[in-house]
Amino acid sequence: MADSRPIGVFDSGLGGLTVAKALRSILPNESIVYFGDTARVPYGNKSSNLIKEYSLEIADFLMKHDAKMIVVACNTASALALEELQRHCTLPVIGVINPGAREAIKATKNDHIGIIGTVATVSSKAYEKELQKYNTDIKTSSQACPLLVPLAEEGWLEGEVTNSIVKHYVSPLNDDAIDTLILGCTHYPLLKNVIASQVNDNTTLIDSASAVARVVKESFLETDQLNDSDEKGMLTCFVTDIPMRFEDVGQRFLGSPMDHVQTVHDI
Repeated sequence: MADSRPIGVFDSGLGGLTVAKALRSILPNESIVYFGDTARVPYGNKSSNLIKEYSLEIADFLMKHDAKMIVVACNTASALALEELQRHCTLPVIGVINPGAREAIKATKNDHIGIIGTVATVSSKAYEKELQKYNTDIKTSSQACPLLVPLAEEGWLEGEVTNSIVKHYVSPLNDDAIDTLILGCTHYPLLKNVIASQVNDNTTLIDSASAVARVVKESFLETDQLNDSDEKGMLTCFVTDIPMRFEDVGQRFLGSPMDHVQTVHDI
């Protein structure tokens, strides 16, 4: 029997739409309820307690919308609030960190993995802790990249300035001889081409959005929760503010126009 309940996905802003895009690609019949906390973005510079508070509010909102699973499509919230969310919620909750770490472990050949992300994600050492669970011999090198989110949101996905900034961030990782690089922010898949051009040859890039989508599909197959209807799933988006150029930015992340967008003022 088809489980037509939607997947709940949330992020501090619109970057998590890259996860929604990956989910729609691998699970086209699943409906998605997306929540972007655009009034309170970014989470990367906020305290751990505040991020947990916001995450629990949004999880309650998604549960009210009958989600069958919640995907925390935000590396910062995954790093700082996932365990609390899993204790709080009555349905499965997965973050982006574990799936990305698992793929990196499979990909590395020299056991030296690089991580790029927001200041909060890198400071949390969440990826390092996750990687160590699978292989205690793993070496890691991490780099906070605060300018990459605004570049992605402005659509500066190539060109001299973007190349220069990305080169500045990844050069220390290249010097450390990593062979695998985790894109530890949901904005970064948009910059995948320029990042690939600046890392050492034969460095594998790990896009956690695609990794998450595969984990969700595996989970639904195991629990018999797939929506096996022939109809294409619907994407409904809730945001806490409609910022300037909202549709342009959203379309860039999602890869298609954003329809069915509603503003929520009181979660």
